[in-house]
Amino acid sequence: MFSGLVKTIGIVKKFSGETITIQSDIKPKIGASIAVNGICLTVTRYKDGEFDAILSKESRDNIAIENLKGKVHLEEALMLNDRLDGHIVQGHIDCIGIITKIQQNENGVDFYIRFNQEKAPLIVPKGSIAIDGISLTINSLQNDVFKLTIIPHTFYNTLFHTYKINRRVNIETDIINRSIHHILQHTQRKSTPKWSDIDSILSSY
Repeated sequence: MFSGLVKTIGIVKKFSGETITIQSDIKPKIGASIAVNGICLTVTRYKDGEFDAILSKESRDNIAIENLKGKVHLEEALMLNDRLDGHIVQGHIDCIGIITKIQQNENGVDFYIRFNQEKAPLIVPKGSIAIDGISLTINSLQNDVFKLTIIPHTFYNTLFHTYKINRRVNIETDIINRSIHHILQHTQRKSTPKWSDIDSILSSY
């Protein structure tokens, strides 16, 4: 599990077949989980400031794989006593988004991202979302495009300052939204769910 607070940038040294080699100041143990651009991977080798991880075919088919070159966001898995300053991020990519517009504002930079509209029930205005592993708040939503306002600290301390229009990004929706949507979609009730049902689901978290 991760928090979506990316503090380390790694450099992809090699990506061949299913194996990626990344240089960073992280010193992970073999078998440790690490998020690379928001994708949860398992470390298979570490030596001299570089680690290897394996990407399954499913992962390669469902991520913005072209961005696994040059610099990438890295986050080590949370420990039980860590603070959760972002939100709960699993490292499981739901879909790929496309940046359609970038606009400066007085408090930061607005990014407009188009997504697969089938995921719309999981994307909630003022709710949480992870983009390339970064925990962010959805500013607004209209049809198949949501807006993010990136504050200067996040903009300059992540790779967001390098992003351009038409770049594809990895999207992970909020696990709580996904869980509620899944449960409600698979209940046998024929009537509209009550707020008490939703409160019961939320209380499990």
